[in-house]
Order: sequence, then C-alpha cells, then structure tokens
Amino acid sequence: MSTELVAAPELIGDAWLSTGGRRLSITDLRGRFVLLDFWTLCCVNCHHVLAELRPIEAQFHDVLTVVGVHSPKFEHEKRPETVASAIERHDIHHPVLNDPNMSTWQSYRVRAWPTLVLIDPEGFIVATYSGEGHGHALTATLERLVPEYEARGTLVRGADVYVAPEIGDSPFRQPGKVAVIPEHLRAIFNESDLLVSNSGGHTLIAVSSAALDVPRAILGTGERGYADGEIGESQFAEPYGVVFLDEAAAARLGVDLVIADTANHLLRGVSLESGTVTTLAGTGAQWMGSDPSDGPALQVPLSTPWDVAQVGDDIVIAMAGDHRIWSYSTVDRTVRVIAGTTNEGLVDGPNASAWFAQPSAVVASAAHGGGVWLADSETSALRFVGATDTVTIAGHGLFDFGHRDGTASEALFQHPIGLAELPDGSVVIADTYNSAIRRYHPDSNTVTTVARDLAEPSDIALIVENDTPVLVVVEAAAHRLTRITLEQSALVNGEALRTVRPALAVAAGAGRVSVVFSPPPGQKYDDRYGPSTQLVVSSTPKDLLLSGDGRSVELVRDIVFNPDIAEGVLHVAARGASCDSEDADVEHATCHIHQQDWGIPVRVTQDGETVVSLVLSGA
Repeated sequence: MSTELVAAPELIGDAWLSTGGRRLSITDLRGRFVLLDFWTLCCVNCHHVLAELRPIEAQFHDVLTVVGVHSPKFEHEKRPETVASAIERHDIHHPVLNDPNMSTWQSYRVRAWPTLVLIDPEGFIVATYSGEGHGHALTATLERLVPEYEARGTLVRGADVYVAPEIGDSPFRQPGKVAVIPEHLRAIFNESDLLVSNSGGHTLIAVSSAALDVPRAILGTGERGYADGEIGESQFAEPYGVVFLDEAAAARLGVDLVIADTANHLLRGVSLESGTVTTLAGTGAQWMGSDPSDGPALQVPLSTPWDVAQVGDDIVIAMAGDHRIWSYSTVDRTVRVIAGTTNEGLVDGPNASAWFAQPSAVVASAAHGGGVWLADSETSALRFVGATDTVTIAGHGLFDFGHRDGTASEALFQHPIGLAELPDGSVVIADTYNSAIRRYHPDSNTVTTVARDLAEPSDIALIVENDTPVLVVVEAAAHRLTRITLEQSALVNGEALRTVRPALAVAAGAGRVSVVFSPPPGQKYDDRYGPSTQLVVSSTPKDLLLSGDGRSVELVRDIVFNPDIAEGVLHVAARGASCDSEDADVEHATCHIHQQDWGIPVRVTQDGETVVSLVLSGA
C-alpha cells in the first residue's frame, strides 16, 4: 500500500438519498472510515458487490460509512427517483449520492463499475478495489487500520448517517417476473392464474388476473435468506424467473416449478404436492473464473441466474452474472454452458463463441425452431439463440441505446429485461428503461411500440379473456401489475442515445495496459494450482488494436492502437488469486479470487495517454 496518501476529492452530485434530506461532504464524514462504492443500478456485478458489503457494514457499523456513488450508464438511470427505486429493490442500507454527470466518478479517476475506494478518518485515500471478490480484503484492511487510527485519536466511534426511506403499503415490493399458472395447478394457488416473483420482498405471490393487487398465496417468509423446507418457512433472495414444468419433467424432478433464486445464485424447485422447496442447482457461492462450468448441478456454482425457460428436457438459464447461457438437465440433474464466453459484449455466431451482456430474460420459442428469445439487457438487444448459433435481431452494443421503432436493424431499446412470445410468433418486449412495451414482428422484421409511460416494466405475461389477448405487465418501480390490450401498435421515431461515460484519450500507436494487484493484508499470491494472475485484452471493433490482444499471466501488456480508428472500447479482464500467508501450503487455507472486467470507451488521438493504468486491488 502506497505511503503517499492522496486527499479524497469532494463528493459532487445532484441528490443525496437515504440521508433524511441531508447533503453530505467529505468533511462531514471525517472521523470515520468511508467506503465509496461506484455503481450503477443496471450492473449485475455491482449487485454482487452489494452482497459482499453487507457483512462488512454490519461488522464495522460504528466506524465505517459506506456511500454509494451512483454513476449512471443509461439515460433512465440519471433520475433520482430511479435510483431510489433501485435502493429499495436491492436492500441498500447506506447513503447514496446520485452523480448523473459522473463528476465524482471523474475526480476519483474511476474506470469501471463496480469500483471501491476506501478513505481513512483523516480524509485520505488508502485503498482502491475494482471488480468483485474484495470483501475479505476490505475486512482485513479495516481490522488492521481501525486500531491504528483509534490509537492516533482520529477515529471516532458512533452512529452512521444513514436514514431509512419510507416503504409503501403495496403487497408487492419491486416485483420482477410473472408466469401463467397452468390450469391443473390453479386450485392449489387458491384459483390464482398468475405467479409473480416479488423480488424486492423475497417472496413469490399468486394472484388472479381479475384482481391483480390481492395476494391469494405466498411462497417464502419475506426475509432475505436461504432456507429449504416447508413453503411457508422457505427463504429466497431477490427471486426473478419462474417456469412451470411440463408433466414429464415435473415427474422426473419431483417439483412443479423452478425458480431463479437470483441473489442466492441458486435454482430452487417447488413441489406443490408436498408443499416443500428444495435446491436443484448451485452451491450458494457465486461462480468465479476458476470454477467449473459443468457437472453435477449441486456441485457447480452459479452466478446470478435471472430467468429460466423449459426447452425439451432442459431448463435454459439466463446467467446474468457471467454473461452466458446455461442449461439444467431434468434427466441427469447436471448443468452446462450452452452459449457464451464470459466476455461482455454483442458478438453473434456459433453459440460457443458468442458474447452476451447480462442476459435477463429467456423465453422458449414455439414458433421459430425450438430456440430461445433473449433480452440481452446491457447491450439493449433482442437476440435469438438457436441450437448452434446466436443472432442479434435488434441492438447495437454496450453503449448504444434509445427508443426508436422501424426495421429491426434501425430499432433501439434501453435495457430491456422481459419478454413474451405471442401465438403469431411475434415477441413483446418489456423495454424497461424506456418505460414501454415494444413488439417485434418477424414477418415484416420491424419493431413497434405497444404502450408507453409505464414504471420500469420488467416482464409480461399473455392471458386470453373472451378470446381477446391481454398483456399483464409487471411495473417494478410502481410495485404493481397492469393490464394492457394488444391494439394497433404505434410507431415511435424516437432518438438514438449513447452512454455519456467519459472516453479515455489514448495515443495512437504503441501503448501499454498495466493492472495493479496486491494481495490483501495477511495473504500472498496463490499459485498452488497455476499462475496467480491472468490478463485478457481485446477490443471492439477488433481492428482497434493492431497488436496486444490475447491472454497472458502477466498483468502488463504492450499494445498498439490503430491510428485509423477514432474510437472504440478496450476490453480488459484481470484476475488475481490470493491465499492466507500462514496456511498457503495447508489443505484448508482461506483463498480468494479477485476479478474485474473493464469495458473502457477510448478515443484515439495523437497526444492521448500511452499507459492505461488500472487497479484491481491495492493503493
């Protein structure tokens, strides 16, 4: 850790949330350790870090203030009310600064979400961490520094500045997905025909489409946690996707429905006959880069499974946390990856080499050859994953979005996370950050708008009443379900938008990528099973780099930027392994993986930076 400490810049933004209306400054927080968590609400990796921080906040509650600095990617995320909704959805119990212009982001030289910056009680930066897997490092650092600053007399123990926001009285709390209950099971749910994943409330709620605000049955206790057993005593953590199994698969597994228990990194099954919940897949730990990606389902970690769909004998899983598509076999109870590389982006082609970006909805297609429709939320794209290849229907990449109808190649979405296929083979899309329902028409290869002015629509279910199709839409931010009819779609010309994240000016020609990784206090590099570090460099477009792409164990790489390409994205993925210093050669040593993927917008100039410096873990 560097001995040349830098004073923490001021916190700049348009609104403070969860402070009771109080605006805070760095000076206000003197006397406590401050941990800045740079995040954006769409980022699944940021959700992982929130989970890592919860035990740290509890352990150091009297000496540490965590401040979420919300630095938005999408236009919709700039609004304070949008951030407030996300705070409720993810149980964030610390102050949050909304930084819509990314002013604080730039002053702290942040390069990617998520990034953590630790500030000491005297107002100096003492450590920076980028990516995931740093919870143990923060704990070790604070355990070492707290006594030191307390002895110096600059640490003052006391209550935090967090003020809990008020919670409404809706039976729903940030509902996520909705599924139609098969007719033969509706009596068990007190004649309900819809099952809603009440994600922010950690339950599943059954309702009738005739009375959408009246719960008729509830699965789970409503407390964030993990517990199998009786339905009324079971616990979930931000459950999202739900699929009811056909009779053959249900008989094999002994469960009637499968739930993506998202924040627990599990698939759960519910037997309605016995009234019990069981775990079908996952270990409860989050999948990290060194873990297996296939094998017995209960022995392979998962990473934020967001949605599920049945295709034949398999349950297809939109694995948002590692940007891949997995499957769970109902025959032999194994899991495997069927598409994706873990690289985040928009790349079509053979499934094994396709790139995805936080896939958040997967729907089996009855009309188009047995593949699945996919909402690839971070690329604002509608995609189709077939038996061998992945094709993008509409969408342009990580930083391009908007609300524009027309031909599929022209259409733009903004972070869609819900889908449904209609009987005619068309697809309706919950275009979440555009507050709209959109429709893709395969016969004309066009996209139109069905409805607008919804509150973060996150999923759609199709029901039929008196031979008339009706869409039931989950409005997550309004904590409700809404009915809309499929009338003539409107055409929205709209506008094309682009993420305003500041681009890094880099010099044309020879340059270098350098990543800092230092093991946490009390740990050393872990090379018992191979190299302790790994660096992967690539670019979009591919020709942005004339040389230097590829994989290596060294965290420094010479690269050459193409002077003929004005802008693009530099993709850098780094991983470091550390292990207890005293126990590194002992079977039960405590070891950890630290990892981050940076997608850095760059602008190629003659006088830009020649070294792209990144911090995975260190000062």
